[in-house]
Amino acid sequence: MAGAARAGSRSVILTDPRRADCVCSCRLVQASNSKPSKQPAPRASMTAFDPDDAATPESGVFGLNDSSSEAGVRLLGAPFDATTSYRQGAARAPQAILKASHQVDLFDALMASWPGSEGRPWQAGIALEIDAYIANLNAEAAPLARSLMASDQQADSPQKRAGLLARVNEIGGEVNGRVRCWTAEALVKGAVVGIVGGDHSVPFGAFEAASAHHGAIGILHFDAHADLRPAYGGLRWSHASIFANVRERLPQVEAVLSVGLRDLGQKEARTIAESGGRLRAIHSHEWAAWRQSRADLKALVLEHIQSLPEKIWISFDIDGLDPSLCPSTGTPVPGGLTWDEASLWLTVLAESQKEIVGFDLCEVSPGQSDGPEEDSWDAMVGARLLYRLIGLALARRARP
Repeated sequence: MAGAARAGSRSVILTDPRRADCVCSCRLVQASNSKPSKQPAPRASMTAFDPDDAATPESGVFGLNDSSSEAGVRLLGAPFDATTSYRQGAARAPQAILKASHQVDLFDALMASWPGSEGRPWQAGIALEIDAYIANLNAEAAPLARSLMASDQQADSPQKRAGLLARVNEIGGEVNGRVRCWTAEALVKGAVVGIVGGDHSVPFGAFEAASAHHGAIGILHFDAHADLRPAYGGLRWSHASIFANVRERLPQVEAVLSVGLRDLGQKEARTIAESGGRLRAIHSHEWAAWRQSRADLKALVLEHIQSLPEKIWISFDIDGLDPSLCPSTGTPVPGGLTWDEASLWLTVLAESQKEIVGFDLCEVSPGQSDGPEEDSWDAMVGARLLYRLIGLALARRARP
């Protein structure tokens, strides 16, 4: 095949696992009047790059050769799944998605139909940085959390449980701080930002940074679960508690729209109902009824998107999709969005006047087998969804 291969010598960028300090030295910067910057032009260094050629194993995400300093899109891999309440494996997702991304064709015909997009997000430059220090934190926290969930509360001393909880919660706070600091720095530099989990506890720091940088934002949340349980199992930063923490700690998040809910507690349902519209939900059974009645789904999606603030963060827990697309995810639930229905939501967003200020993709799990991670169906779906989230964020920055 003519042209240069889809690869350079640079692989994924790993932050130093020995550093206990934050990955950056920035402060949260308020920029509520900031406007979306133009979509980056293709870089001169990529003029000989052939996007149709095969990626090589040592290449970076999507077979690219971009450093974080030059990339228009910066992704932070957060390999942390200590708070998962059923099956683990999401900590392996950043590496598995990296490998699976080498199988993704870099031209996307659907994205090419979006206003402001040519279907080639790779031209902006994409860099994935996997935080090895977060991986070290996970290695400590995960067995402690498993011990808490498996232990007999009657047999264990209160002091022992309190000590375990305190340490896991402390580690969760450290993860939040690293993600917050990295996101704030990337936003100040004008990059499109995305978080690749990890379980669904890891984006909280990114929500903090984005709301501090942009002011009022909304969150479009795809998930089977509401994640509104305060300190689930005593874990303040549990993946089941992230939107309880948003509700209590982030007043700049003016609205959360959760799509695909089908497994939530009675108290969570009451919290949504009594939120005064700040928390909203489209339950899976409601979506299924619209689908079965042959309703105009695009019009319904647009109506809900228009109800959100002008600036939106997309938080995508992969279990919001039908489990056939994510069979190894930690807490799969029957029902959910099909691939094309998820793509419909992204398309309507691309056609809207909303600004996408960032995104996360969480709870992808390549499974717990010892097989090659690049053979994971879950990671292949995750890599393709990640590419479309990148394309959407770029498209919504390309127009004033």
